[in-house]
Amino acid sequence: MKRLTSLDQRLLICGLISVLDIVCVTEGAQAADSVRPNIVFILADDLGYRELGSFGQQKIRTPHLDTLATQGMKLTQHYCGNAVCAPSRCVLMSGLHPGHAHVRDNSEMQPEGQKPIPDSTVTLAELLKAEGYATGAFGKWGLGGLGSEGEPLRQGFDRFFGYNCQRHAHSYYPDSLWSDNERIPLRNTPPIPGHAKLADGDDPLDPHSYDRFKGQEYAPDRIRAEALRFIDQHRDEPFFLYYPSVLPHVALHVPDAELQPYTGLGWNDPPFTAAKGGYTPHFTPRAAYAAMISHLDSDVGAVLQRLRDLGLEDNTIVIFSSDNGTTHLEQEVDYEFFSSVGELRGLKGSLYEGGVRVPTLVRWPGHVKADASTDFVSGFEDWMPTILDAIGATPQTPVATDGISLLLTLTGKDQPSRPFLYREFPGYGGQQTIRIGDWKAVRQGMTRGNINVELYNITTDIGEQHNVADEHADLVEQLTKRMAEEHHPSDIFPLRPFDQPALKNRAVK
Repeated sequence: MKRLTSLDQRLLICGLISVLDIVCVTEGAQAADSVRPNIVFILADDLGYRELGSFGQQKIRTPHLDTLATQGMKLTQHYCGNAVCAPSRCVLMSGLHPGHAHVRDNSEMQPEGQKPIPDSTVTLAELLKAEGYATGAFGKWGLGGLGSEGEPLRQGFDRFFGYNCQRHAHSYYPDSLWSDNERIPLRNTPPIPGHAKLADGDDPLDPHSYDRFKGQEYAPDRIRAEALRFIDQHRDEPFFLYYPSVLPHVALHVPDAELQPYTGLGWNDPPFTAAKGGYTPHFTPRAAYAAMISHLDSDVGAVLQRLRDLGLEDNTIVIFSSDNGTTHLEQEVDYEFFSSVGELRGLKGSLYEGGVRVPTLVRWPGHVKADASTDFVSGFEDWMPTILDAIGATPQTPVATDGISLLLTLTGKDQPSRPFLYREFPGYGGQQTIRIGDWKAVRQGMTRGNINVELYNITTDIGEQHNVADEHADLVEQLTKRMAEEHHPSDIFPLRPFDQPALKNRAVK
């Protein structure tokens, strides 16, 4: 029997595997390497529910993602992990919903990075690595700075390239990116800040006033190249490619050449000057935002083409989703113009549908039927058990996860409805929701002491316009009780008024 690694010891402590499982995983996975599917998980940043053509977008061109939708399955009721970046990604990586996950809000650490997930958190990458998969992350991490317990190389990834810190990722023309634990310089002299202003005396109607916000080396292109190189290097073994893109999160940075398809469309595109705050100014913000989503689409297309060129397409599960809904910064992203969340209520930072229901696609040739769609209610916590189930891992579902395997749904079989889907978010005023079947309970303004529950029937009222709590008192009581059961108190990310931690333990903002 092999010696137990530190990960094995942690899994045993968490009750996720037995000593027998360790032997089976190590020896069995090696025997099955040639047939086990590769996993590619591409995560957009702040992409709204209706911002892909396959989900109803009319103005922005996303041909590669639209083709992906016809080759696989659309998940029309899929929920990201939370309403903003870091806690959403924590749910994805840990398989724990926000009432149990360690990171429940954005929280910046100095000099660079976010509040780290602890060593005790068992991530999807660690589980896949234990199954014999090569693991790589390319893009934005945001779950622990370099040297912390949460850095990607300590959380199951063999390779990391991109931005570790969310704030650093606000610039698409930075001075450097991280390659594992080494800072790699980029040809941006000077780097373009993610937050900047026009100079005094600049004419906001003169396009040349914005020239200083253009860089030389576009970071997403470097990240894409490294992701493709990872595929090349591991073509002969099973791999997990986690590709958390920074697109289309503001600032509005995109190469000028990519603006051209959108600048002659008569959009009456007023400049964003950042006069009232926000990110870096842009002369044509609507065109820039559309071009950024199209660039994301091109990145996805490049990955799909590389899989095709290497003969890996049929044996690779490709998953595409977004970490939360469209940004609420309307001067920079005209979400009304683009109908970014369509009929949904809420944007990034909100637990109403528009903040957390995200466009999601899955392709797995021979297993997931082409041009399929499902309205099965699912969430980010489900990907850990689903992927482990799909690869035949032992055990298929860790007991510590809050997720369920979606494999029956993805392969066109009947599956019992999800028992519930729970979300909480201490940010943006404090929020809590739970969905059971067609019914969704919502709390807003909790930091101010509000614990009143709103109730919506999502099937008949997808826009959450008609609060029917007064008409269903028994149901409200049932959902309120379940929310209380799913919330585990956190000193680091308190959900007030229920959690009252000591001042020294409060999150750094």
